[in-house]
Amino acid sequence: MFNQFKPTWFGTLVTICCIPVFIKLGLWQYSKAEQKQALQSQYDASSSHQPEAIPEDLSNPEALRYKQVEVTGEYVKQYQMLLDNQVEGETAGYHVITPLKLDGKDELVLVDRGWIAASDNHADLPEVDVPKGAQKVFGQLWAPSKKFYTLSPQQAVNGQWQVLWQNMDMQAYAKAVPNKVLPVVIRMSPENQGGFVRNWIRPDDRIATHLGYAYQWFGFAFATAAIYLFVGFRRGK
Repeated sequence: MFNQFKPTWFGTLVTICCIPVFIKLGLWQYSKAEQKQALQSQYDASSSHQPEAIPEDLSNPEALRYKQVEVTGEYVKQYQMLLDNQVEGETAGYHVITPLKLDGKDELVLVDRGWIAASDNHADLPEVDVPKGAQKVFGQLWAPSKKFYTLSPQQAVNGQWQVLWQNMDMQAYAKAVPNKVLPVVIRMSPENQGGFVRNWIRPDDRIATHLGYAYQWFGFAFATAAIYLFVGFRRGK
């Protein structure tokens, strides 16, 4: 004799609501893992190439991510910035972003020279040396994200350049300086002189974590369905 299936209306409502949410969250985490894997493939392919000049066509910076480049020029110290809220080994600090005026051009490309630690008093900004004279810089291209929240646009105060920036806002930076600014950043190679701590994170750094979260959400969906069926048949005995 078969048991009757008599679920409660509350249990049915919870199950109908929870299972799609759990599956959607699992697919979202799985999608993030796939995106990072695609970026890692792009990273590996670019790492095997010799450094080249920055391409003339920069209409799609994302397609140039991780491309190995080499440029020459002079740093422009007066428009250097410190990117806030950067952590290295659980220590708060900044990324030093210094514009490089390209040889023979009235163009700037931003160079991420690496991480430095913040002082105990966060209001005291560190003095950062800038190499003088002609420089050769090589590293990987990076396309900063446009998805961030800012309370107010970055701008000069009383004509003074604001060194501390909360976000890598390329549009705001381009408006704040007189030169044309390329829409990409060079992450300086650890072998390049004139930089700081450069432990650049690989794209596949958290793939396993995203997959683990995805399987966890799928497991919640399966467990919810199993509990719903088990309780429903128990009530039908």
